Amino acid sequence: MSGSSFGKAFQITTFGESHGKAIGVVIQGCPPGIAISQAMIQNAMDKRKPGDGPASTKRKEPDTPLIMSGTFEGKTTGTPIMIMIENKDAKSTSYKDIASIFRPGHGDYTYHQKFGIRDYRGGGRASARETAARVAAGAIAQLILDPYQIVIQSYTIGLGGIRARSFDANEIERNLFKCPDMEAARQMEKRIETIKNQGDSLGGIVEIKAVNVPAGIGDPVFDKLDADIAKAMMSIGAVKAVEIGAGIKAPEMTGFENNDQLTPKGFASNHSGGILAGVSNGDEVVVRVHVKPIPSILKEQKTMTAKGDPTTISTKGRHDICAIPRINMVCESMLALVLTDHILRQKTIGINPKAIF
Repeated sequence: MSGSSFGKAFQITTFGESHGKAIGVVIQGCPPGIAISQAMIQNAMDKRKPGDGPASTKRKEPDTPLIMSGTFEGKTTGTPIMIMIENKDAKSTSYKDIASIFRPGHGDYTYHQKFGIRDYRGGGRASARETAARVAAGAIAQLILDPYQIVIQSYTIGLGGIRARSFDANEIERNLFKCPDMEAARQMEKRIETIKNQGDSLGGIVEIKAVNVPAGIGDPVFDKLDADIAKAMMSIGAVKAVEIGAGIKAPEMTGFENNDQLTPKGFASNHSGGILAGVSNGDEVVVRVHVKPIPSILKEQKTMTAKGDPTTISTKGRHDICAIPRINMVCESMLALVLTDHILRQKTIGINPKAIF
């Protein structure tokens, strides 16, 4: 089955469960001779770790990436790279009471229907814990993007119905939610505290931008760059919708308003989000993901057992109140993986990606 693999020229396969011995990733297609270190990967992993804010889980994993293969004397060899991340702070006893109960909003029921068996500890393979492996792979993908000076950044523009109304890049690292609007960030924190006290959870919106993406990457029809980006983002468990460029606002425009007119210095606007006909146009790639509320909540909900008996559930344990801001780094990693995959694909046809303006 190929459900655990992503990419073609640069392919990753993740493995492991939330409360298993370890999670990890196998990367194939990474070119040889790239300098790589555990510290570099750790830096990316730390950006995904839960913080001390009111939205974060109390589960504290060190997320130490162990490079098991594919490198020699600090450089990639061109052979498969395996990175393993041990689970150190899993407390499976928290889930024994709900071993035979389906949690609303989780993959419990669907995994049971598909496989006839499921790992109930923290969601098993369906857990957001799996995304740590994606971040490790994304860190290596970024090394391939660096020579193109491609920079990927994410920030929170919505949480619990509160939207950022201004943009100050300097504010992103100054608040708990990676929001470019400090006043909105303050409101988000208050909203989180209120919902937390109610035993509930919240969702939000993350915007991801990639600058210096060269024109000409992406394949026509089924492997469009935006199609692969959408798949990459939708593969993150909590994501329920993806926008590229103008996104859902595009239908509200006329053709004249929506078209990005060309000038010798570049495009006059960027409603396309840097992608036309599935191929990058050299402008910023702009993506927004809509993240659902965390399904594990203390509020009592109706559900049923694996035998079909009705019951209720209040999910105990250590859970995030909101996937933001931890999911932001996962989104950055998935965009890095897509761009790397398509850049390597472009090279196979003998044309090196480059800017046109």
